[in-house]
Parts: sequence; C-alpha cells; structure tokens
Amino acid sequence: MAIFAERLQQLGLELPDAPKPVAAYVPAAMCPSGVPVFVSGQVPFRNGELMATGTVPNEVSMELARDCARQCVLNGLAALKAEIRSLDRVRRVVRVGVFVAAPADFAGHPKVADGASELLVDLFGDAGRHARAAVGVATLPLNVPVEIEFMFLVD
Repeated sequence: MAIFAERLQQLGLELPDAPKPVAAYVPAAMCPSGVPVFVSGQVPFRNGELMATGTVPNEVSMELARDCARQCVLNGLAALKAEIRSLDRVRRVVRVGVFVAAPADFAGHPKVADGASELLVDLFGDAGRHARAAVGVATLPLNVPVEIEFMFLVD
C-alpha cells in the first residue's frame, strides 16, 4: 500500500471508507483465479452524502459532474482495496464504464468521463490507461449525475 498511498498523498487525495451496497450486489468481486476484479457501479458519495443530483448540464454543471466522476473513482478504489487489501497489487485498470444522466441532446459524456480517466492515469501512470465507454442515460440510481463501474487486473 505504501506506493499507492504516497501517490494519493502527492495528489492531495484521501481514499474514503469502502462504500456499502445500496441494493442486492457486492461492491467488488474477484474471479477465482484472482486476476480480474470487477467493481460495481459507484456513485458520487463523499463523506456519506451525495455530491450532486440531477442531470448534466441542466442541474449539474460540467465541472461538478467531472468532480463527481473523480469521487466515483475514489469510491471504486476503496471498494477494490476492501476486496484485495492493497492497491499496490493493481497491475492495470482494464475498463471503465461511465454513465452520465443527461438530456437526449447532450453530447459531452466523454468530457465528464475524462474526470475519472485522468485521475486513474494520475494515480497509476500508464497502468491507469484503460478502455472506456461513456454512455448517456435518462436517469441513474438515487438521481445521481454519474455512475462508474470498473475492471482491474491485480497480482
């Protein structure tokens, strides 16, 4: 954990406690082989409160939506850490699925998703570069503007 913890500190970030599921799923699941780990969709809870609700850009600004995406990453990493015990075991971020609640005429989903993608690269360097989908949807659970799911490769 030392290397990853140092990187978080350099970026002025703190990993929250692992999120608790709000429905019938687990926050993270490792395959029996122990290599790929899938992290369930994370929403932008910060200190137990939702950062924002509503659609982008109508009720939630692009800047706030990108901040929400960054918080989803931190929450996802907290879930991953709870599953694998040390984020120093991460070999690669494989895939990120970003869902953005927005009206039908909105086309800025990739810019929102970049908030998450850029943080993953900042944290993991080249191992943080990943395949990604940025998808617009009418609504998300709890009326959040962003939800993100992840797939990691771990040692």
